[in-house]
Amino acid sequence: MIYKVVELATVTDETIEEALNDWTARGWRFDGMQFAMRESSRRPSMAFVVFIREQPDKGESA
Repeated sequence: MIYKVVELATVTDETIEEALNDWTARGWRFDGMQFAMRESSRRPSMAFVVFIREQPDKGESA
């Protein structure tokens, strides 16, 4: 299993949707999402979207 972490510096429904659609179209499977919060704001300042996929065979490229 290999992991891909995508950092979103701007967190909106559009940026999250774009990351999900882009990386799943490339063959990655969504695994989870973490938000970085600021105390002074109710909105997340960053998001980390985690994807996974099977490790390719040694003869294949990722």
